[in-house]
Amino acid sequence: MIEIDIRLTRYGSRVATELTTAALADLSERYGGEGDTTPIVPGEFDPPEGAFLVAYQDHTPAGCVGFRTFAADETTAELKRLYVAPQFRGRGVAKALLTAVEDAARQAGRQRIWLETGTAQPEAISLYERSGYARIEDFGHYKGYPDVRSFGREL
Repeated sequence: MIEIDIRLTRYGSRVATELTTAALADLSERYGGEGDTTPIVPGEFDPPEGAFLVAYQDHTPAGCVGFRTFAADETTAELKRLYVAPQFRGRGVAKALLTAVEDAARQAGRQRIWLETGTAQPEAISLYERSGYARIEDFGHYKGYPDVRSFGREL
């Protein structure tokens, strides 16, 4: 088994910016346009209101994920930017990041976690369903879009 090192990182750091830029490029390829136009303020990911995590394998950034507190309900975390670089996929990085961000949200006092994904990301949908997430009413920036799929689970 390959070791995965997950570290708390500032959202605007160089490594976080490189990974989120790659994530947006991936989403753009899948959906067109800019990939994701959800408004994000970097400070939303600062503890205790949020967290941004980067996974490393062999000292190389492999993926990222963050959560921010959902504005309408301070007990809910919103998962954002779960991404694994192509060369690290299939190694358990996404699952490790998902577990780590859930732990961080739980430690910050959040009781549930929600997310938006879409039909062009079947591997993400599969990961969430295998990890105990269930479909919830669409809630976020893409509410009302035909391809959006919102998921959530209790922490």
